[in-house]
Amino acid sequence: MTGHENKEVRSANRKFFARIIPLLMLMLIINQIDRSNVGFIKHALELDVGISSAAFGFGAGLFFVGYALFEVPSNIMLDRLGARTWLTRIMITWGAVVFATGFITSPTQFYLLRFLLGIAEAGFFPGLLFYFRKWVPNVYRGRATALILSSSAAAYLLSGPITGGLLEMHDFMGIAGWKWVLFVEGAISVLVVIFAIGWLVSTPDRAAWLTAGEKQALHQALAEESATRDGHSQQTSKWKLLFEGRMPYLCFLFFIMCMTGYTLVFWQPQIISRIQGLSPFEIGLLTAIPWLCAIIAINILGRLADRFHHRREMMLAVALLVSAAGTFLCAIGNPLMGLFALCIVCVGTKSSAVLFWPIPQASLPSSIVAPGIALINSLGNLGGFFAPTVFGYMEMKTGSTTGGLIALSACSIFAAITLLLRKPHTDHSDMEKSPNV
Repeated sequence: MTGHENKEVRSANRKFFARIIPLLMLMLIINQIDRSNVGFIKHALELDVGISSAAFGFGAGLFFVGYALFEVPSNIMLDRLGARTWLTRIMITWGAVVFATGFITSPTQFYLLRFLLGIAEAGFFPGLLFYFRKWVPNVYRGRATALILSSSAAAYLLSGPITGGLLEMHDFMGIAGWKWVLFVEGAISVLVVIFAIGWLVSTPDRAAWLTAGEKQALHQALAEESATRDGHSQQTSKWKLLFEGRMPYLCFLFFIMCMTGYTLVFWQPQIISRIQGLSPFEIGLLTAIPWLCAIIAINILGRLADRFHHRREMMLAVALLVSAAGTFLCAIGNPLMGLFALCIVCVGTKSSAVLFWPIPQASLPSSIVAPGIALINSLGNLGGFFAPTVFGYMEMKTGSTTGGLIALSACSIFAAITLLLRKPHTDHSDMEKSPNV
């Protein structure tokens, strides 16, 4: 690739980073808030709807069952219909389900709507990653992924104060605070779709804000990258590629990451509420601190991961060990130590995601990238069903979260050990060594 073409590719990606990624970040922030807000209304649901800790853990986890079942079909539809059509479809349906959850009156209805929320959201996050394959060469993809995951962490940073503030509206207009949370946050999702439909562009050739030279250079760069990557798998069927080689191991790694990540999300407010004398809004503010730490860490790490891309798996192992250390400290420390430990866990779990997702993005052949990323995300996200369900049951039986936290710490250590013992994977899709956006 010539220097002129490199310049055009960099220019095209600067425009994409400036115009499209901020909207994707906003959409993911809303997505994560709508997915995790039940953690803040757990106590209210127990009082008003009769949902026990075990029932809450099961219902919170049912989201991931629906999510897993429809993840691959959803990403295939995104590939066929384009990002603008399919991502906005996903967003409007999940907003409607969140809004409807405000009307539940029984645990069964809670189970049903959490399952439906998983179906509605299926394909959104892997759809964003697949969208990058249409726009962003591999050498820029680490920082693009870091920005998206920053918005995921920002969602949890904002979710506490926003959801805590909405809970303070309890009995305003005769409506319970937990209902206000679901009504307002669900409605916002629907409203943002109106803007997103007119702003998103599915592929570079449809972007009026790119020059002809930028379109051509970006198309050539992505085509060359795909040809290099796909040259190693041309004789293998699509379905065989999906179920052999690195795929099972990548699913296993992401399963472990989701076990810790989503248990943390759903139980974080409860862990912080051990600090005595806090209002719902103050608890919400304190839950923001660990996610602020995570945002700082992953944006630094995003650039380092691109610079040292051949060591991503080693760096991922270290991040998993950091997550394990923080989870263990949550189990044994006092309430204030628990807040510090949550900061470590958030840094570890979000750093793990930044380091993990560029690996399948760079290594999967083009023929299976859409269903492949979706399969990893769907099977891995079943960890978000398994861990909260078991965690809630253990808390109900023992009256403590200690045993569950120690078990999660052990799982992260095991995953890190497997990474350290594996032979490093060679990335065949690099375009250049030191990109600048």
